[in-house]
Amino acid sequence: MEVIEGTPVEAERFHPRVEASLMVKLLLNGKAILATVRDLSMAGLCLTGVPELGRERVTVSIPLPRDREVVTGCTVRRRMGDVMALEFDQLDWEDLFALARFVHPRLP
Repeated sequence: MEVIEGTPVEAERFHPRVEASLMVKLLLNGKAILATVRDLSMAGLCLTGVPELGRERVTVSIPLPRDREVVTGCTVRRRMGDVMALEFDQLDWEDLFALARFVHPRLP
């Protein structure tokens, strides 16, 4: 259960999250804003250190170690201070497999 602005929120998750300490780029109007991944799943990620963007959609670039760079559109699902939760758009097969190669070994 998450607490957002003092109110408990029951999150429905179908994909387990794994801790990650990756740096990603949010691509906005030709500029790149760096952020740190707190956790990651096959459906999205949670970022820290993100300034207020005033947007509901962003493009994120995730350089997976020893693998490919996944670039995809995302919908902003939650925002609390400098923490932002993003849900991935539809991923192509290559990106989906690369993400699975990163997530799977880190599952409990």
